[in-house]
Amino acid sequence: MAGPGVDDPGTDPWALVRAELEADVRRVSDRLRSLSATRLASPPAPPEQYWPPYESRAQAGRAAAFELARAAGALEAAAAGPLGREPRELPVLSDFAVGDQVAVTGHDLLAAMGLVPPDMTVWTGAIEHGPAAQAVSDAAKVLADVRRRL
Repeated sequence: MAGPGVDDPGTDPWALVRAELEADVRRVSDRLRSLSATRLASPPAPPEQYWPPYESRAQAGRAAAFELARAAGALEAAAAGPLGREPRELPVLSDFAVGDQVAVTGHDLLAAMGLVPPDMTVWTGAIEHGPAAQAVSDAAKVLADVRRRL
């Protein structure tokens, strides 16, 4: 069940974040889908300070998909109640599927945002927790970093 006002488009507390995330998911997934095998296997642009290096563009896409899936799982578990759900594993697929993986996990996160309000506490790891908005923001930052480096 959704939190108060979460599904009402007129009062969607996620509206701005949702629009930006949706655009980045589309940009990154489209870009990854358009790359050749050689480009997917080659390194992306160097990282900015504090961001991790990636051996390939496909690995960067997988990292973004993982963070999107992790945030979606945290929101879904919080919406399910105190017992939550076990986190899903993200399979490692071929380089050609990484664009689809970003699209699917991104859409999962966008859907999960309709389940909880931004200030609801969610668990993003064994001992890490915080507001849902922070989990979404962290995933969006990884996605934006990957977008800039592709």
